[in-house]
Amino acid sequence: MLQQTQVSRVLPAYRRFLKRFPTLRALSRGPLGDALREWSGLGYNRRARDLHRIARSHSSGLPRTVAGLDALPGVGAYTASAVACFAFGEPTAFADTNIRRVLGRAILGRTATEREAIELDRQIGPKRDGARWHHALMDIGATICLATRPRCDACPVRTVCEYDGVEPTSRHKQSPFAASDRRVRGAIMRRLVGSSRGATIAALRTGIKDARVPRLVGVLAREGLVEVSYGSVRLPTR
Repeated sequence: MLQQTQVSRVLPAYRRFLKRFPTLRALSRGPLGDALREWSGLGYNRRARDLHRIARSHSSGLPRTVAGLDALPGVGAYTASAVACFAFGEPTAFADTNIRRVLGRAILGRTATEREAIELDRQIGPKRDGARWHHALMDIGATICLATRPRCDACPVRTVCEYDGVEPTSRHKQSPFAASDRRVRGAIMRRLVGSSRGATIAALRTGIKDARVPRLVGVLAREGLVEVSYGSVRLPTR
């Protein structure tokens, strides 16, 4: 849930989801549509679909190694390493946005790339108690070493930090959300979450007022996030 989503949005959804699906087995027994309803509001619905698939293929328990976790649908190298570290105590190097910023600024004087941060983590991270180390880096990044207006006076590593308060400017600009396919996909999913009977493609297009609706319904159907039958669209019932 924390992939590309703020903690403040995740917390209520996390509690709600675990109340409805307290175990992998419970999740595996419910239809995907129910999982998507509980996921509503978080976005990136493929994560819920992949989690549902994982539950159905591993209802008795997850792999405990980075390689085993990385092989699961929708789980990449970072998530696999983080779960292996925090859940199973595996010694492994990884980096999220906060870790990249803290390690990069402290050692390189700027936010590190993902590859740089992982290598720094591998070189200076402890061989034991990796969960505590990574939690500390994440917490410093989230509360002190902020992307803008960092609180350097309160930082526990300020005496050895190479950061001078200036970050190189990025030339990459994200496309406006209002114009993106993701906005329309999210609007389609929200309307289906709120309807047990689904909706026609024509009704979705009229309600959302976007010509991309029919095409994106087709994309969502190919991804297994919706079911389409005779022009009617609904959340999966299996």
